Amino acid sequence: MKSIPVLNKICFILLPFLLLSFKCGGANNKPIIPNNIPVSSFLSEKQFNDFFPQHDKFYSYQAFIKAIQQMSNIRIKVVKRAVSVYQITRTDKHAGKSVVVRQDEDWNEEWAKKKPDSTYIVDYGNFCSEKDLQTDKKELAAFFANIAHETRHGQNGKYDDGLMFIHESNTSLSYVADNDNYPAVPGKKYYGRGPLQLSYNGNYGYASDCIFGNKSILLNNPDMVETDPVTAFKVAIYFWMTPQTYKPSAHDVMIGKWQPKAEDKAKNRKPGFGMTINIINGAVECGQGENMFSMNDRIGFYQYFLKKLGISDPNCVCSCGAMAAYK
Repeated sequence: MKSIPVLNKICFILLPFLLLSFKCGGANNKPIIPNNIPVSSFLSEKQFNDFFPQHDKFYSYQAFIKAIQQMSNIRIKVVKRAVSVYQITRTDKHAGKSVVVRQDEDWNEEWAKKKPDSTYIVDYGNFCSEKDLQTDKKELAAFFANIAHETRHGQNGKYDDGLMFIHESNTSLSYVADNDNYPAVPGKKYYGRGPLQLSYNGNYGYASDCIFGNKSILLNNPDMVETDPVTAFKVAIYFWMTPQTYKPSAHDVMIGKWQPKAEDKAKNRKPGFGMTINIINGAVECGQGENMFSMNDRIGFYQYFLKKLGISDPNCVCSCGAMAAYK
């Protein structure tokens, strides 16, 4: 995920069928809306281990499910003024408490106030659980395909080598970029770590704001992503679920929520698995034709996991070979 630094001013068991329950009585009684179907209801530990037979013990099923459960308690509201002036409000759904965890210095400047605000909300409880079971499984297959590719060790075509690397092999590079909101801590390195190989201080700081409500936690201790497996999976879920300045989230793409605007259409960006590649590593893998190995490896993993989950994606736009990457 090294191609996606956050820029200077911007910031991853219920029954499978949902039933509505009603209280007996008058007409004013409202249905009790059940919670979303959790991933643990359609992915067992046995399946997880079968999907990743060579996985490092760091990446356990228990850590994955715990990360999902803890992230499901978090919702963020992001308001942007102009293009790059942010206010982020983090809500702890369990406590019912909302706190502004980021408000950029220019937030109250008159020039910023004159620009129309844009707002989006990310509910991390919707990870692979927002739509019908078929769509949720398809999203999980896409998520697994990308994390398997990012952490694989081997190229034998069997797709059994995912979740093996905890951090990138070359840890000599710092991956530090100028960032007013998330400045790098002297002496710390922000190389790729975790299932989606989170890189750059801007991404670590933004993730820390959303996950912990405190940017300093991961900026001061980026090693948490390679020493605490629950944090590692949380970071991957944060990145999967959270839109970037010009990019939609991979989650919104896979559930069909994102639809291309005129500019996207002009650059051949289309809904489908290929867009998740563009979001994660488009500058390296997209817009370069159909013979890009890394892109095809992700696609191979996606098709492999779809089959493992007993579903298909016959109309998939799986390739990003003709899509323009984001700058």
